[in-house]
Amino acid sequence: MSQGTPPVETPVPSRTLGFTLMSVVIVAVALFLAQQQEADDQTPALSLPANLSGFSSEHWYMPDDSYMGFVHIPAGGFTMGSNPAVDRMAYGNERWSATRRQGHVELPSFYVARYETSVAQFAAYLNATGQSTNAVEGLAHDLPITGITWPEALAYTRWLDLTLRHSDQTPAELSAFLESGGRVTLPSEAEWEKAARGTEGQVFPWRSGPPPESVNFNSSEIRAVNAMDCSECAWGLSDMAGNVWEMTTSPMQPYPYSEADDLEALDGQALWVMRGGSFADGLGNIRAAVRGGVDPGVRNDAIGFRLVISTRQSVRNP
Repeated sequence: MSQGTPPVETPVPSRTLGFTLMSVVIVAVALFLAQQQEADDQTPALSLPANLSGFSSEHWYMPDDSYMGFVHIPAGGFTMGSNPAVDRMAYGNERWSATRRQGHVELPSFYVARYETSVAQFAAYLNATGQSTNAVEGLAHDLPITGITWPEALAYTRWLDLTLRHSDQTPAELSAFLESGGRVTLPSEAEWEKAARGTEGQVFPWRSGPPPESVNFNSSEIRAVNAMDCSECAWGLSDMAGNVWEMTTSPMQPYPYSEADDLEALDGQALWVMRGGSFADGLGNIRAAVRGGVDPGVRNDAIGFRLVISTRQSVRNP
């Protein structure tokens, strides 16, 4: 080594200094997280009406009747899919297989909501869980909730499932069904179609003839979920045709339908089935068997959802 310039020594920081710096960082992170938690805790609740016609503010704005708006669909089979010889508007994805036009599907009993899920119901969930209410700000409380994603809809169903299980206000029949294995979720497309068309294989939710006044299609706007009852419709359910498209827990794939497909489908599936058409759709898209597809991350002002309480093995409510 040359005896000229001495080698440069790299100073080593003291352990005390390193510990001090680390402590400062930890404290700063803790303060930041505490501030974030405080901000979350202070999320202002959305002001909801004390009274909303047809709904109970004491029961999370569920319909004000003896079963909180749920209608029992008995166990049994129904005809699924479309026969083009009977339904000239049928699309190709409604055909059961290359050799069969329609299929027969057996389902256990379940409960389905009479109405589409409303803004008020979704807002009650946001308030209860301290989430931002930006998604519902300025919306009429009796309109169907739209503009939310498929995972957000499922999150609402999980919250309502727990809420009903732990409330002494839940109707005894629903409590018993939940205790026997039922879960609040979105319908499978088979459950949705049976609820829409009944067991008679009808093309539309109403049994025959032209669309009744209660059907909102070919129009310019969404209407309140309980604006009109449909006594002509299977099971008396409202807006199974038109108003807003309704999400399901079934992946969009070719028939024949199998519950196992729902059970095995991944959350990252490209498209999920939506049913029923919207206020802006024509007659062909509000048939009971029509199948649309929606990306799970899409927000659309014409897509909402309806609840079921189901015991099926493929209930998607993680």
